[in-house]
Amino acid sequence: MSRMSSDLPDLSAMLADLHTLVSLESPSSDPVAVNRVMDVVEGWARDLGAVTRALPGGTRSMTLGVDGSGVARPLLILMHADTVWPTGTLERMPWRQDGDRLYGPGTYDMKGGIVGTVHALRALRGQWPDGGIHLLLSPDEEIGSDSSRPHIEAAARAARACLVVEPPVADSHALKTGRKGTGGYWLTLRGIASHAGNRPADGASAITAAAEAVLAVQALARPDIGTTVSAGVIHGGSAMNVIPETCTVEFDLRVSTLAEGQRVDAAVQAWRPADPRVTVDVRGGMNRPPFEQGADTLALYARARELAGTLGFDVGHESVGGGSDGNFTAPITPTLDGLGAPGDGAHAQHEHIRLDRWPAHVQLLTRLIQTI
Repeated sequence: MSRMSSDLPDLSAMLADLHTLVSLESPSSDPVAVNRVMDVVEGWARDLGAVTRALPGGTRSMTLGVDGSGVARPLLILMHADTVWPTGTLERMPWRQDGDRLYGPGTYDMKGGIVGTVHALRALRGQWPDGGIHLLLSPDEEIGSDSSRPHIEAAARAARACLVVEPPVADSHALKTGRKGTGGYWLTLRGIASHAGNRPADGASAITAAAEAVLAVQALARPDIGTTVSAGVIHGGSAMNVIPETCTVEFDLRVSTLAEGQRVDAAVQAWRPADPRVTVDVRGGMNRPPFEQGADTLALYARARELAGTLGFDVGHESVGGGSDGNFTAPITPTLDGLGAPGDGAHAQHEHIRLDRWPAHVQLLTRLIQTI
C-alpha cells in the first residue's frame, strides 16, 4: 500500500482540464463528438502510464498497475463521456464563473468527475494500490448504457470494489449509497379507423385504449415503497373527425427493489384494452436494476466519511431516484457512487460545480483509491 497523500489538488490546473472537456461538446447521439472527449481522457491516462484499449461499442478501458495475475483484484472506477446537451448548447449556456460556482453543460454531470479522477490519480504519483486500478469510460450512459453495460458488468466481476464518479447529491457533500432501478415501456395501440360523424360505431379508438393504459399502468405505482410510474409522452390520431387507428404511450418506471420491477413488468405485459378490436404491442422493461443500499456499500461510505473527517469536512449519504452505471455494478461488487464534483443542476440550465468544495472531494477520492 502506498503512503497517504496529503496534497490538496491544484484548482487552476483542474479548471484548465475541465475547460478542455467542456469545450468539446459530447451529446450521446454523436459518437464522433463523444470520442473527442474520450481521446483526451485516454491521453491523460497514458501520461500516467495506463494500458488502454478500445472495447466493442466504444467504451475505453484504462488500467494502472493491473498485472493480470489475479492475486489481487483491481479497484474499478466508472466514468462516462457523453452528456444530455446537444451540440451548440455552449452558445446559450457558456462556460462562466460566478464566485465559487462554475457553470457550463456537462460540468456537474460528469466532466468534473472525470477531471477530478485524473487529478486524484496524478496525486498518487504512480504508487498504485495492490491490484491496481481499472478505469472504464463509457460513451452512452445518458441513453441507457446499451453498448457499455456488458463491459461494466464484466469489469465489476473482476473488481474488489467500484467507485462511481457521478456527482454527489445536488448542492451537498452527500454521497450516493443507493439508486432506484430504471425502466421504460412503449405501448403501441392499434384500432380501426372510421369517420367520426358518419360511422363512429365502426371504429375502434386507439386513443381511448391509450387513455385506459395511462390510468391502468400509472395505477401500478407504489410511491410508499419507492415505485413510480409516469406516462411522459403520447402520440395518436390523424384528424379530429377520424376515429384514431393508432396511438403510442411512453412510460417511465422507477423501483427500489428488483421484486417491484418484476411485479410491474408482469402487469404491464398482461394488460389489454377493454375493446377487443384494439391490439397492444408492449416494448421495453427494466433498463437498470436497482442499486439497493447494502452492507458492503454502507461500509464503503463509512470509510469515506472517516477519511473526509480527516480532511476537515463531513459527507452524508442518500439513496436517489436517478440511475447510473453503478446500478449495474452494485449487485456484483461493493459500489459507492457520488464521488464526482459537488454542485447542482444536472440536465438543467443552471448546471454548475462548486469550486470551494471540489478540491476536497478530489482529495477524498485520492485517499479512497489508496486505502480501499
